[in-house]
Amino acid sequence: MSRNKLLLVLLGSSLLAGCAADYLNNYDTMTLASGDSQRANQLLQTVDPYNPASNNTRIEGDGARSVGVVQKYKLPPAPAPTTNMTVNVGPTGTTAQ
Repeated sequence: MSRNKLLLVLLGSSLLAGCAADYLNNYDTMTLASGDSQRANQLLQTVDPYNPASNNTRIEGDGARSVGVVQKYKLPPAPAPTTNMTVNVGPTGTTAQ
């Protein structure tokens, strides 16, 4: 009977220790970044302007090359050339027994 009580006590203490582990990770101390919350909020809400180069609508490119790429994707690929090649595997002149 005492063995069952010991197992019950160990099980209960391990359950309580699991709950206490998370509580012990919270500290009541100050960090070096304390007091910067207003500055942090300002930086989070700052609107980033567009890149000035994004107003350039004259995108340079090679038209002939672009047409070639589009046609390459539209047309089916050419079939692979057939070859009249015989491949012999194994020694020659042997018979199966």
